[in-house]
Amino acid sequence: MAEVDHETVYFSGRVQGVGFRYNVLQVAKEYEVCGFVQNIPDGRVLVEVEGLAAEIGEFVTAIESRMHGFVRQVERRAMRRAAIFKGFQIR
Repeated sequence: MAEVDHETVYFSGRVQGVGFRYNVLQVAKEYEVCGFVQNIPDGRVLVEVEGLAAEIGEFVTAIESRMHGFVRQVERRAMRRAAIFKGFQIR
């Protein structure tokens, strides 16, 4: 199986209960990325995304731009691994 770029991204701030996951899903439709978005118990939103590194970078930047009033911090961890996602979904 071919390796792809992958990022685990954590968004902190007022990111739950404000339509954040739905907006991430809408942004994902504009990019060639696969993965998921989900709320996590500590109040952050987790995005797991894979694709080309440049596409992932633009995708994360677009999320930050669209949700700029709600995001306080973004933590990103990049790696290469075998592709495991099909499409993009809310979990």
